[in-house]
Amino acid sequence: MQQIVAADIGGTHARFALATIDHGVVKELGACVTLKTSDFVSFERAWNAFEERIGSKLPSYLSLAVAAPVTNEEFSLTNSHWQIRRSQVVSQLELNSMVVINDFAAVAHAISVVDDEDLRHITGPKEQLPTSGVITIVGPGTGLGAAILVRDGNHLDRVIDTEGGHIDFAPLDSLEDRIVEQLRKKFGRVSVERLVSGPGLLNIYEVLRKLENEADVVRDEASLWSSALDETDQIAAIALDRFCLSLGAIAGDLALAHGASAVVIAGGIGKRLGDRLASSGFASRFVAKGRFERRLAAIPVKLMTYPEPGLLGAAVAYAREVLG
Repeated sequence: MQQIVAADIGGTHARFALATIDHGVVKELGACVTLKTSDFVSFERAWNAFEERIGSKLPSYLSLAVAAPVTNEEFSLTNSHWQIRRSQVVSQLELNSMVVINDFAAVAHAISVVDDEDLRHITGPKEQLPTSGVITIVGPGTGLGAAILVRDGNHLDRVIDTEGGHIDFAPLDSLEDRIVEQLRKKFGRVSVERLVSGPGLLNIYEVLRKLENEADVVRDEASLWSSALDETDQIAAIALDRFCLSLGAIAGDLALAHGASAVVIAGGIGKRLGDRLASSGFASRFVAKGRFERRLAAIPVKLMTYPEPGLLGAAVAYAREVLG
């Protein structure tokens, strides 16, 4: 029986929890402590704040899921000012062992162990996730995350992290042509996460207001999402419809690229969409792949509803890589 610290670090929030692992299986995930990434100058300072919340010395074993490519000794979060150096974290926090994985790789690890009731059906055949083959995981948050879960039928799941959220956005109608034209002026290259992410809704909203010759207005992301979901702002609601269409198209593209037999939508914003995804144009865009429409229509699409998949996945990754 071993206790570790699981951490899930995104561009907006830093989440921590204690996890208990026994014989390579995560037996318990403690209560999540959520901090704002922008409130701290470094991961180490956020760790100290979590330790203060717990009120006792933290275990010297860490599994860290980060919103960044994990390839080198030192890396920067994609949507945050934090820079993390592995050797420095180990030294300053006096760790005995440390695992670092991409945040959506962590979500993929979580999906491999959650119960069926943690996966809400969105579209496609109403069947469980396959026990063999490829499962695509994609989800909007501060950015757009994507990962691959490969199953061999013998419970030996393998996770591949990707940067699928940074592929080029492909407009599919005249309105999206105009949206991309405007965003290209602002960003140069327009990746899919410029539209399908927390800030992406704001990008779409601002362009739609401009196309409608509406006056510029300053909106924060939180209030914009609220007014889009409850439809108190008509342009925000239209922007959200466009967001769901684009998410469907991107999920379908990734499923084709990965050779997937199932897709799971994850991410903090994915979870918030809930009923909206099922009633939007998500499903029609997901299958609208020309000669491959029948193939996409045969793919079940689920929504991850487990409350803290990043933390669970970080703990699962540690159990597999260190204790498995």
